[in-house]
Amino acid sequence: MSPAKTTFVIGTRESQLAMVQATAVQAALAARYPLLTFDIKGMSTTGDRVLDVALSKIGSKSLFTKELEVALAEHTVDLVVHCLKDLPTQLPDGMVIGAVLEREDPHDAVIMGPSRRGAALADLPPGSVIGTSSVRRAAQLKRRFPRLVFEDVRGNLNTRLRKLDDPESKYDALILAYAGVHRLGWTDRISEVISSDIVLYAVGQGALAIECRADDADTLDILRPLSHPETLVMCTAERSFMRALEGGCSVPLGVSTRISSAAGADTLHLVGCVTRLDGSEQIREGASMPLAGFDASDAEASLERRVASADSLGKSLARVLLDKGARSILDEIRKPATA
Repeated sequence: MSPAKTTFVIGTRESQLAMVQATAVQAALAARYPLLTFDIKGMSTTGDRVLDVALSKIGSKSLFTKELEVALAEHTVDLVVHCLKDLPTQLPDGMVIGAVLEREDPHDAVIMGPSRRGAALADLPPGSVIGTSSVRRAAQLKRRFPRLVFEDVRGNLNTRLRKLDDPESKYDALILAYAGVHRLGWTDRISEVISSDIVLYAVGQGALAIECRADDADTLDILRPLSHPETLVMCTAERSFMRALEGGCSVPLGVSTRISSAAGADTLHLVGCVTRLDGSEQIREGASMPLAGFDASDAEASLERRVASADSLGKSLARVLLDKGARSILDEIRKPATA
């Protein structure tokens, strides 16, 4: 392959984690295309700047992506590396996901404060304060641990860990995505990885997505080999589920997906839930769908069929939840606050 241009600019947020992720993508591209140049351009987003308001109350669906997508539209950058969980299911006109990289463990993890290292959530005494910026995590955990107190904590991972480790900290523990903690090399701080039996994870959590312009054939060509088919299929089901429920960071919506194989056939399994903010009610259901066989001689068409099945499964499961009462939970969450 000989693209018309030889230098590509990778856009990313400026946080340490975002830079680590962008550098990993840069390295993967450089290894595959040694004659091309890949530069990184960092920038700040609304979600990075507004730190005194809970994510669910800022009122935007593109808190960590809008400025990056503007740079894409203005040709300041050629591709953007996102945590897929931050990327809205509806992209701006002219933008596409060029690749979804192989997923890291998507579960949530518990980081204990210095005085409680090695403990689990079940070990904490009543009234212990757990920091999380996610209404999804807080709502689900309130069901299992009603004696604990959940309070918002903002900032990048470094900032949140400093707040936890401060001798005057009000937090006993933090709940963070395992993937981010692992990518920063801090897995020794993890006291507990929370199973899907307790908390379903965020849509797309653990996966990186690379966004680019739909008409940029050169960038699309170099990104295509980086995409991981199984991750793409699973995350398509999750994003379809969220889109059908019109979910976002203000909705306690969780998922879990896997692909099983038996007798040479693959089946996609998706579990999803919607939870009241106070944890008092949860609608949780699962569904499965056979995936079309994968033909290596026509890999692209095979993947397209599998992605279509995943999209259908996500929509189908969303309808099941709505029929079982999720709509009333969603309507209550979206109801404007009264003075």
